[in-house]
Amino acid sequence: MGYKKATDILPEELLIQIQDYIDGECIYIPRKEENKKTWGELTKSKKETYKRNLDIYNSYIKGTSVKQLSETYYLSPKWIRKIVAAVRKEQQCTLV
Repeated sequence: MGYKKATDILPEELLIQIQDYIDGECIYIPRKEENKKTWGELTKSKKETYKRNLDIYNSYIKGTSVKQLSETYYLSPKWIRKIVAAVRKEQQCTLV
């Protein structure tokens, strides 16, 4: 998100109307629904997290303990169990 100077981009009439509501304050204008991006869409974060979760699941299936996975990935045991359950559920859905 970047800041733009209102006097540079808005017509004077619109600027005057906005000043009637909020004079000199900051205002956030959300994106149009069709222009919104999902989390991780602009970076590799989503793909990297998905790959990490698959790695955790596969290690767990091969016998690595929740405690060891927790220490390896710096995640709580509870979070490791949530990841394993989510990937297991996803794997079952793709098999059907």
